[in-house]
Amino acid sequence: MFNAEKPSLNELPTSAQLIRSTAIAAASAVAILVTVVLPAEYDIDPTGIGSVLGLAEMGEIKSQLAAEAEADRIKALEEQGALVTQEQSSLMNDIFSVFVGAAHAEEVPSEAVQEWRDEITFTLAPGESAEWKLVMEEGQTAQYAMLVDGGRVNFDLHGHGSGQSETYYKGRGSTGDEGEITAGFAGEHGWFWRNRDKTAVTVTVQVRGEYDEFKDAS
Repeated sequence: MFNAEKPSLNELPTSAQLIRSTAIAAASAVAILVTVVLPAEYDIDPTGIGSVLGLAEMGEIKSQLAAEAEADRIKALEEQGALVTQEQSSLMNDIFSVFVGAAHAEEVPSEAVQEWRDEITFTLAPGESAEWKLVMEEGQTAQYAMLVDGGRVNFDLHGHGSGQSETYYKGRGSTGDEGEITAGFAGEHGWFWRNRDKTAVTVTVQVRGEYDEFKDAS
């Protein structure tokens, strides 16, 4: 072990010296805080020394940067909140539309759905033909749906009357069709079918709209 000499009591600082050193250190710390730290870090210069030393300008820059960073943070939060609000609003609008659409569908009575006005069904043996026509005035429009069961047919959708004739559409090997007819003149407008298959086929035609009569023109 090392032998160390103990200091004598005369070498130790007195209580007064300790108090004085502590006071000097505290005063120095306060002075540094007021003249250096506050101006340089927080743009607070109560003594004016910070401006003389250029520290106040540094503190002002830091304060501005901090303010800008805070403004950017707030703006980002606002934009994020606006985006969430917009998405929530869009979702609520979609849900509202679904419910409104469903409610509207429930409110519409079944009678409001336009039914087919006339329907015919006939069977064509191989090589056999048929012809049905709508009696229409010029400008009238009718809708139709045709279904062929058991095979295929050839058909000619045309009109004639008032000294005029017009072919609207020709179908070959058809298993069905749908659409509308607008009469360009007063007369009969409709279909001529022929079964070119080797087996019998059943044809169903539904019509509705503006016409006076749907009749067999074979």
